[in-house]
Amino acid sequence: MKAIVIRAFGGPEVLRLEEVPTPEPGPGEVLIRVHAVSVNRTLDLNVRAGKYAVLPKLPHVLGTDPSGVIAAIGPEVTSRKVGDRVATTSVVRMPTPTTPMVALGVHVWGGYAEYVKVPAAITYIVPDNVDFPTATVVARHAATAFSLLRDEAKLKAGEWVLIMGAAGGLGSAGIQVAKLLGAKIVVAAGSAERAAAALKLGGDAGVDYRHQDLAAEVQKITGGVGVNVVFENIGDPDLFRQAVLSMARGGRLVTAGSHGGGIVPLDVSRLYLFNLTIIGSFGRNNPADVEASLRAAAEGRYKVVIDRVLPLGEAAEAHRIVAERAGIGKVILTPTKLS
Repeated sequence: MKAIVIRAFGGPEVLRLEEVPTPEPGPGEVLIRVHAVSVNRTLDLNVRAGKYAVLPKLPHVLGTDPSGVIAAIGPEVTSRKVGDRVATTSVVRMPTPTTPMVALGVHVWGGYAEYVKVPAAITYIVPDNVDFPTATVVARHAATAFSLLRDEAKLKAGEWVLIMGAAGGLGSAGIQVAKLLGAKIVVAAGSAERAAAALKLGGDAGVDYRHQDLAAEVQKITGGVGVNVVFENIGDPDLFRQAVLSMARGGRLVTAGSHGGGIVPLDVSRLYLFNLTIIGSFGRNNPADVEASLRAAAEGRYKVVIDRVLPLGEAAEAHRIVAERAGIGKVILTPTKLS
């Protein structure tokens, strides 16, 4: 099969289209012919650059969220059959007190390839009227947003929530989950165009944090009170500080991303004087949330923002586009088209 292989960490140029053996599914596994896989800042660009916390063994194939059609099934698989349209979630194995998490495309070979093998347990049936790029984005982000906002931050109806990076994959999922939970939503993004795109997904007010004072604008929007919850997935030093200044007394900030650098300042005095809570979590993919989100997409109740779909052979260009923030929404690779 063809796959995008990295044999050294570095810039987009290390992404090479190569011929590699097609994997064979083992017990409990399925082989997927990949139709779509998204490009993610942290789990693709940072891994490729050698900047991720835990680096994979080289050579490596990226791609944490492939979707496609099952081409073969391994022994002991009864829940899936050849021909099923499926999306995947990224966590192959959850962490335990003695073993680390294993993530698709990070710790094991992923979906930047014509075929990928995954445990059948992390696959989800894609409704017939949902295309694969949409399915990939829904399965990648929707359940994570539910986990972070509903389960970790305990967002309640009527509360104010600030969604950072609101035009991105996780941010746009956060908007729609917050809306379902009955919250009032401030969307914040890195340009007026991105903020406008996020508002269309259900935001009540928008801020362009590259050209406006985020904390000041949030205070205006909330009548000087601040937001009850911040949904943070950037880890940029200045933006993180501004997000904390946007919080109301007793506010909760949940963070699951660090593509902005990850090392941020923290005013401990404000932390205890305002009784703030900061929660770090990678989110959990509750199967019921993934299935419900795919159904919502099929019914038109859940929207994704896709900037463009590129052939697999243009993976390096896709990484450059994401790095330069040249579009709005997710960039998708389709291995059914190689170039």
